[in-house]
Amino acid sequence: MPAPNRRDWMYLVGGSAASGLVTSGLITSGWGFPELGTRSALAADQRRKFTMDLCPGRIGVKADQTRAIELAHQFGFESVEPLGWSLEKEKPQQLAEMPARLSEKKLVWGAAGLPVEFRQDESTFQRDLKALPQAAKVLQTAGVTRVGTWLRPSHDTLTYRQNFQQHVRRLQPVAKVLAEHGLRFGLEYVGPRTSWTSQRYAFIHTMAETQELLHALKSDNVGLVLDSWHWYTAEEDVSTLQSLDNHQIVAVDLNDAPSGLAVDQQIDNRRELPAQTGVIDVKQFLASLLAVGYDGPIRAEPFNQPLNALDDEPAVDSTARALRQAFQLVE
Repeated sequence: MPAPNRRDWMYLVGGSAASGLVTSGLITSGWGFPELGTRSALAADQRRKFTMDLCPGRIGVKADQTRAIELAHQFGFESVEPLGWSLEKEKPQQLAEMPARLSEKKLVWGAAGLPVEFRQDESTFQRDLKALPQAAKVLQTAGVTRVGTWLRPSHDTLTYRQNFQQHVRRLQPVAKVLAEHGLRFGLEYVGPRTSWTSQRYAFIHTMAETQELLHALKSDNVGLVLDSWHWYTAEEDVSTLQSLDNHQIVAVDLNDAPSGLAVDQQIDNRRELPAQTGVIDVKQFLASLLAVGYDGPIRAEPFNQPLNALDDEPAVDSTARALRQAFQLVE
C-alpha cells in the first residue's frame, strides 16, 4: 500500500493550494515560448552526469509505468520515476525486461518512493515494514537502485529527541531491507519555517540535522534527497552542497519559489517550476551538483496549481522545457 505523500500533508498545514497560489511561469509549446534545446544537445555535454527525470505525479499527471515511460521518451527526459504500485502488477519476466525497455527509449530509472508510512502510528508502520521486502524485490528485479522519502519537520506530541529516536528505530530496519535488495535510501528535509513551526515541536528541517539522522542510522546505503526549495527555505548556501560527495546524494528535486514573499513566509505547496522566477539561485545549486559529480535524477516538484490543471502532455512538455532551461544555465 503506498504511503501518503507530502502533498496530502502540506494541504493540512499550508491550506488549500487553490487559496492564493502564486503565479505560474509555465513553459508550454502553445504559448509563444521559444524552443529551449533538445535532449541530444544536453547529452552532448559530458560534464553533466545527472539526468532530467520525469515524475508524473509531482506535476499532476496520472500515469502507470508504461505511460510514464512513453511520456518521458516523447518529451526528451533522460530518466523516469519507478512507480512501485504499477511495477508490482508486472510478472517477474516483465520486470526483468524493464532495463532493456528503458534502454530502447534512451532512459534510465530515477528514484522510487518509499512504500512505508513511518510518520504515523506503530501499527501502520509495522504493516508497511512487513510488506517492504516484497516491494523492494519488485524494484530490484526491475533494475531500480534508488528510493527516497521525506521527513515531517514538526510533531504535535513528540519532542525533538523523542521523534529522533523513533525515526532511528523505524528507519534502521527500512534501510536494512533496502540494502539487502541493492537499493540506496534517501531522506529529504523540509525547510520552510511555515512548515516546521506548524506543530508544537519542531523537528529536522536542515541538511545538517538530516546528516545527524543519517549518521545515527549506521547504514552505508543511506543518503540525502536534496531539493532546491528546501535548501533555499532553510537559508543554506552553496558551501553546504559543495561539502557533499556524489555517494551522499540519492536524488534531487529542482524548483523555484514565488516572488514577492520573504523566505520565512514561503509555503511548501506553493512553488514554481525551475528557473521561472529567479528567487532561488538554481544556477548555483546545479553548478554545485555538477562540481561534486552528482550522477542521479533531477526532477521537478513544483506543487503548482496552474501546472496541475493542464492536460497530461502540456504539463509534461512545460516541465521538460523548464528543466532544460535550468540545465542550460550550467552548460
